[in-house]
Amino acid sequence: MAITADTLRNAALRASAAAAVAQDDLNAADGKIGDGDTGVMLRRLFEAIAAAIPFEESDIGQIFQACAKACASGTGSSLGTLVTVAMMTLAKATKGRNEIGWDELGGLLASVRDQMMTRGGATIGDKTVVDMLDAVAIALTRCTTRDESIAAAQMAARETLDAFRERPNRLGRARMFGERTIGLDDPGMLAFSRLLAGVAA
Repeated sequence: MAITADTLRNAALRASAAAAVAQDDLNAADGKIGDGDTGVMLRRLFEAIAAAIPFEESDIGQIFQACAKACASGTGSSLGTLVTVAMMTLAKATKGRNEIGWDELGGLLASVRDQMMTRGGATIGDKTVVDMLDAVAIALTRCTTRDESIAAAQMAARETLDAFRERPNRLGRARMFGERTIGLDDPGMLAFSRLLAGVAA
């Protein structure tokens, strides 16, 4: 079964619910190395995304475009900007299509990763959400079904969180804390993993 507009609508609703549940945990994680508002921002962002998806639209590119517009007006944060970049990248890549194969997800996420690196200035290894995207994109290249994709993505997310927890943050406000970020999860990476778990549930 391919990914369709209905798949995206259901995923958006689950992501919105997951963001609401994770709000306090993400705020706490961000409070250790940032402004402490990642959870609130993410909840508002995905509430806007879920509300913006048109019910009668079958063009996946148009759905991602609607999500991008909701993101752009819903937050001014750096992470929110990266989500907007992701939606715009996916909108361009899927314009005019009514379905996507699960075997295409890895390539699409790799494109998102590359655009985020260009826009945000991150590189692989900086301990940002880009590292999470990179790991999941690579894991998905071997998948052809929904179940395979969910299992591979969740494993990659867990392994990436564990691996980077013992590294320092090297980008954004968190980099100012230097070695004190060792032993802490990056809020963006943690947010991605919580959203992924919610969507996959």
